[in-house]
Amino acid sequence: MNYNKKTVKDIDVAGKKVLLRCDFNVPLAKDGSGVITDDKRIRAALPTIQYLLDQGAAVIACSHMGKPVATFESYKKKQLEKGKDEASITEEKWKKSLQELRMEPVAQRLSELLGKPVILAEDVVGPDAQAKAAALRSGEIMLLQNTRFEKGETKNDPELAKKMAALAGADGVYVSDAFGAVHRAHASTAGVSAYLPAVSGFLIQKELDFIGGALASPKRPLVAILGGAKVSSKIGVINNLLEIADTIIIGGGMSYTFSAAQGGKVGDSLLEADWKDYALDMVKKAQDKGVKLLLPVDTVIGDKFAPDANSKVVKAGEIPDGWQGLDIGPETVALYCDAVKDAGTVIWNGPMGVFEFDKFAVGTKAVAEALSRTSAITIIGGGDSAAAVQQLGYADKMSHISTGGGASLEFMEGKELPGVACLLDK
Repeated sequence: MNYNKKTVKDIDVAGKKVLLRCDFNVPLAKDGSGVITDDKRIRAALPTIQYLLDQGAAVIACSHMGKPVATFESYKKKQLEKGKDEASITEEKWKKSLQELRMEPVAQRLSELLGKPVILAEDVVGPDAQAKAAALRSGEIMLLQNTRFEKGETKNDPELAKKMAALAGADGVYVSDAFGAVHRAHASTAGVSAYLPAVSGFLIQKELDFIGGALASPKRPLVAILGGAKVSSKIGVINNLLEIADTIIIGGGMSYTFSAAQGGKVGDSLLEADWKDYALDMVKKAQDKGVKLLLPVDTVIGDKFAPDANSKVVKAGEIPDGWQGLDIGPETVALYCDAVKDAGTVIWNGPMGVFEFDKFAVGTKAVAEALSRTSAITIIGGGDSAAAVQQLGYADKMSHISTGGGASLEFMEGKELPGVACLLDK
């Protein structure tokens, strides 16, 4: 995949309408109040939005929010699959589920951050959106309703894509700035590029520069730190990184599958028994390619999965029954921190332990602290890695924190990202 894509700075947007795909899938309070509990994704879109407005564009922003079910029939089917009583499944409940995922809270917060009104459409491509888009003037911004209210969105329906593109008019432009959604071939992320010239916003440009640069021509040595729960979710990443990395560090729940594959005792630790052969293959492949593969030499174990679990340190592969590995041990912490000390580039995806529990966040915190002290280019994959770094207070010390968990993983796997592939090459 070509990472060298045209950006908003490569085209003239003055006096044009711009269909801008953002990632406004923000977390909302669980009490149904519509209060946004974290506005990072809205703030991340501001540089691109402000640039477009300053250049005299009329901005038509769009995004998905949550996972609404676009039709009552589909809603009913999903509820039945969950074991719900058919009599309890009503249209009213379906409509309420949609109401809770409307874009009003986003429009309000975006307006506050921009210091100007944000016009909110009542639909995505319906009469209200069409009328408001037609009346939109240079320097103004409107927001469409949740793109997933349209059943054709996730199917990349060409008719829906055509209708969305038509909101921007014949001389309109499509700008993609939702990195968290570019791994999905949806109407709003890829389909619209068939009808409008498509370029990236600043957020996607930054992702391509950092992650794409690290994969294509990293400053060496390149150290990859991979953690998280499962080998199965990272096998593609490991495989791809074995082709380019100098050192790969394994931590988190996935390390116990590697340990068991090598004959170790893992007690009640997270284990993907079906993936042990793959783990051994990865170890051999690393040896064959001369890549240093570091696995835990000790681990912190608990007698239950809880923040108040009794804990102790044991050697890797020596976890007794009734106990489970919940963090890397002190010897492993020292080994991993030393491995990143002189790195040129570090890619980190996945925590070293159960960082949500203070007692078992020591390994993750130590690695984050070590990265904060290194002079290396430090790239943090999205999802739990980003949450951990932010939660632990090291976010401002990292070169780049990805805004897309799933997208960054597929990026590091070497997969083509539909929402990037569709953008114009430079």
